[in-house]
Amino acid sequence: MTPEELRKLASSQEEARPEPKHRIKICVAAGCLSARSDQVLQALQDEIARRGLTDECEVKGVGCLGLCTAGPLMVVEPEGVMYEGVTPEDASDIVNSLGGKPVERLLCPADSPFFQKQYKIVLENSGLIDPEKIEDYIARDGYTALARVLEEMTPQEVIDEITRSGLRGRGGAGYPTGLKWSTVAKAGGSRKFVICNADEGDPGAFMDRSVLESDPHRVLEGMAIAAYAVGASQGYLYVRAEYPLAVKRLRTAIRQAERLGLLGNNICGTTFSFHVDIRLGAGAFVCGEETALIASIEGKRGQPRPRPPYPAEYGLWGYPTLINNVETFANVAPIIRNGGDWFASIGTEKSKGTKVFALAGSVKNTGLIEVPMGITLREIIFEIGGGIPEGRRFKAVQTGGPSGGCIPEQYLDMPVDYESLAKVGSIMGSGGMIVMDETSCMVDVAKFFMEFCMTESCGKCVPCRVGTAQMYDILQKITTGEASMDDLALLEDLCDMVKHTSLCGLGQTAPNPVLSTLQYFREEYIAHIVDKQCPAGVCQIHRREGH
Repeated sequence: MTPEELRKLASSQEEARPEPKHRIKICVAAGCLSARSDQVLQALQDEIARRGLTDECEVKGVGCLGLCTAGPLMVVEPEGVMYEGVTPEDASDIVNSLGGKPVERLLCPADSPFFQKQYKIVLENSGLIDPEKIEDYIARDGYTALARVLEEMTPQEVIDEITRSGLRGRGGAGYPTGLKWSTVAKAGGSRKFVICNADEGDPGAFMDRSVLESDPHRVLEGMAIAAYAVGASQGYLYVRAEYPLAVKRLRTAIRQAERLGLLGNNICGTTFSFHVDIRLGAGAFVCGEETALIASIEGKRGQPRPRPPYPAEYGLWGYPTLINNVETFANVAPIIRNGGDWFASIGTEKSKGTKVFALAGSVKNTGLIEVPMGITLREIIFEIGGGIPEGRRFKAVQTGGPSGGCIPEQYLDMPVDYESLAKVGSIMGSGGMIVMDETSCMVDVAKFFMEFCMTESCGKCVPCRVGTAQMYDILQKITTGEASMDDLALLEDLCDMVKHTSLCGLGQTAPNPVLSTLQYFREEYIAHIVDKQCPAGVCQIHRREGH
């Protein structure tokens, strides 16, 4: 099937029904569904059917529109009107407004910085297509990159294009994607595998989940292109079971793609075959580490193993295996369609393209955003995010989840890229971004993430298993006013030991929240220990006699 045949297929689906005068698109991603967007969708369909307007007005569910704090969100076309906080009871007023004056009380300003300052590549289809209709995806050039690759390009040419783009792995470490693909392609072995890591476990992170819920075919197409490039015929999507909507839509997408010959045997009438299966994770954070993830797929306990050998040479069942995360694969098709040089023109010298973030915490506009690499933290938080609510002061922003660090106000004008974040003691991570205001206690924040890492440690290596527990105990003593300065010195020694002797990334990065808060908010630790008080008023200090 050529790209032209794909487009004809999509247009034939559209021609089967009259062109409606109005299109109403309602977000049916998890965030808006939690606010009853499915009931809004049903109420509008019922209202339109009751009035006999079915041929004039199309109502459909679409993926995430981004501004989760204002959900349920809705877009009415061709007027270009966006509504927020819609309820089923608003259905009649919305239908009455079609072609006329919009419903003022529901208007969401689509020209606000939240929408205007974004640059969408991964999320270019989110909010525009029905994630459960492959025809919608194909109508927006879906699978044309795969068809082009199979018809016109050699595997090496595909790898060269990805390398030229400068795409780096979006799972956290930022490893060059083209180099990883090239290593797997050159590896020997009778079989090879492609794995999509969708085990998104960072607290406050929902980037991968939203992409899978909103545009599942984008990830499948990226995996198929990768498989062709490295010589794999089997792929696995490792998704945590807590994402039932994403799993449901992925399964639907796989069936649809197989039915049209875009997955499975002899894809697009060529000799290339690629099958994709889903494996559900039980929610262990450590399974985000690639060797632990592989062990889990194999049916073993999800524990990391020493590297080398790396999965690119010795991975799933001992065969060469390519592992990338959801966002990485979602960038592949547009790179092939538009060229590596196009992607490389976006972002900074060493951090190309865009990055998807889950913006959460003490910020007015919480939600899913995609911005070019190099944008400043100030732009993200105070323009796209709308600033800190209730007139409170910004205190810190935490990036990279439990593996990241807390960045203070002095670095708000720092560009967001892999190198800059590393310089200030944080990491890009998979894209979680939690904003904190003056009501947050940074010692308590460090304790929260340390408790998470301690609980999620697989226990295989002593530094992580014992060290995180000891660090948590010291942080607990500090927040209750029972610690001494000797405890603080011991905490810093433990951070160094755990960071440099743990087996995998979980333990190696677990001290980051502690180290960054000690670096930038040391006075809060001192206040807890010496003055027996929590400056933010969060911790319940146990005052002893004499204090």
